[in-house]
Amino acid sequence: MHLTLIPVRHDTRLRAERQGDVLILNGTAHDFSALPDGGEIPPGALDCRWIPEPVRRVDGVLLLSLLLPHGADAPAASRHPAPLILTQDGPVALPPYGTAGAAD
Repeated sequence: MHLTLIPVRHDTRLRAERQGDVLILNGTAHDFSALPDGGEIPPGALDCRWIPEPVRRVDGVLLLSLLLPHGADAPAASRHPAPLILTQDGPVALPPYGTAGAAD
């Protein structure tokens, strides 16, 4: 699973977890297992404010963009995040919401 992170100033934090083709965002599971190779799900078909662009599967890999909320004091890693390549299940290590010392 490849995640392109789109930084956005937002008061709601995001928690993400991967379980195979399921991406759990703030406790809500989004199952992409039925998406065939070469297929695409338009953003309007998803009931998820965190996924603003189409979800695609290319060569068996899920490709999606994810809004990355950050605080007003966010570090550069959160304001200009690198894409994430998820190869294992479990919590997704997102860049910090705010600067060190703030509860992330």
